[in-house]
Amino acid sequence: MSVLVPHPGGRPADSEEPVRVGRKPPARRPGENDPRVLLDVAMPTDRLRSWLVTAVITLVAGLVRFWSLGLATDYGTPVFDEKHYVPQAWQMLRNGGYEDNPGYELVAHPPVGKQLIAIGEWLFGYGPWGWRVMAALSGTIMVLLIVRVARRMTRSTLLGALAGVLLICDGLSHVQSRVGMLDIFQAMFVLAAFACLLVDRDQVRERMWLVCVEGRIGDSRWGPRLGFRWWRFGAGLLIGLACGVKWNGVYYILAFGLLSVIWDALARRSAGVRRPWLAALVRDTGPALWSLLVIPLLVYFATWAGWFASETATDRHAVLVSDDVGFGFLPDALRSMLYYELNVLSFHEHLVTPANPHPWESKPWAWPMGMRPMLYYYESGVPGCGRANCVSATMLIGTPAMWWLALPVAGWAVWRTVASLDWRYAAVLVGYGAGYLPWFLNLARQMYYFYATPLVPFLVLGIVLVLGEVLGTARDHFERRRTGLLAVALYVGLVVANFAWLWPILNGDPITQEHWQAELWLPSWR
Repeated sequence: MSVLVPHPGGRPADSEEPVRVGRKPPARRPGENDPRVLLDVAMPTDRLRSWLVTAVITLVAGLVRFWSLGLATDYGTPVFDEKHYVPQAWQMLRNGGYEDNPGYELVAHPPVGKQLIAIGEWLFGYGPWGWRVMAALSGTIMVLLIVRVARRMTRSTLLGALAGVLLICDGLSHVQSRVGMLDIFQAMFVLAAFACLLVDRDQVRERMWLVCVEGRIGDSRWGPRLGFRWWRFGAGLLIGLACGVKWNGVYYILAFGLLSVIWDALARRSAGVRRPWLAALVRDTGPALWSLLVIPLLVYFATWAGWFASETATDRHAVLVSDDVGFGFLPDALRSMLYYELNVLSFHEHLVTPANPHPWESKPWAWPMGMRPMLYYYESGVPGCGRANCVSATMLIGTPAMWWLALPVAGWAVWRTVASLDWRYAAVLVGYGAGYLPWFLNLARQMYYFYATPLVPFLVLGIVLVLGEVLGTARDHFERRRTGLLAVALYVGLVVANFAWLWPILNGDPITQEHWQAELWLPSWR
């Protein structure tokens, strides 16, 4: 039986096929909720083609991310904050998963990101490829994920492919995929968790629809129990790993937990549950807390297994040598861990902007449009550009053709969320806001543009949703469709061209002094 199913985002941009939903729903009284609204537009039927497209785009991403990966170094040593995490990862490799106790507290983040760097060092040795290979792999995996996420949100393989192209061509994501730092790992885990929640949302609505079809929606005033939700459980695991990279992953616990419960309440309302919000509180909040709060915390503590098993890790036995550990009601190992982490928290709290701030420091209001990039590496007098005095530089900068649209896209997303109740724009705003807004809580703290790395996939998704509206649907008039396709093609071409122009300063390629100056478009970039 084929029925057309309403969807807030319109029909797939590249399909005119009716949606297949299985058995015909039972007859309903006039005015009663139609359970078909539970089902979004079906996924496109080109499953094999979509995976081939995903594979090709991911392969291109790998070539771009891994290209001359070991080129830019500080005379063979790590650059910028690689100088912290690269040697700590090597210590982990040598010591079984934990850093040495160096006699001073320099360890500033949980272990997961450094453990991933250590894998690369184990495979390729203590050199640029070893430091960076796992970051490049993570950046490549993000492209694969964004293609599948965008396809699921838009029900369009074309728009999924465009999302992959845009992420490949983002300068910030590109550079962070090519340095041995932590933020790209957190961004990958956050995007993967978001992908799991999207699949979970679809499955919940399918299960609720089946209950409606079988006439069981009124068996309980709260609606049906939805069973164990493996995809949401997987999201919890991934958020725990994100927290194990950097602590600010905790904000995604709150954001994604609320998002999941709200989606459940809306599904129950669409199914005809008479008090859907209370029903979601009764039926769904407890399991959500388990999957998206308890599981991440358990995963976080599990990431410290090497520290717990060690004898020489930083502050491992602080309880035996310090009189001010406190927490006497806890086991000694947990007391030492809390003492250690409170010291780390104190480090972050006091990492404030001094009278003479770092020359490349930036505050969060400058991030959405990338107004203050960062110079990771610069060397003059290098050969290779055909002149006597060449420049080699690596600058962290978001591709302006994308980042300069961040505020208009955010404004349009707010409008679509409020005016059209489009859940997709709302989800993008939640993901973007969880990575961005918490930085305003302590503006005195020293901050840098690379903190915006987890924002990139949600910026891309927001742009792709807008491109989907520009493109139109298969039902639109031919001229409307053709004009939309032309506009989308021109924009994506502009992004690719902008990325190609920035390529030398994203990768440390030798260029002339004149070319270097031409790359610095704004005074704030200097």
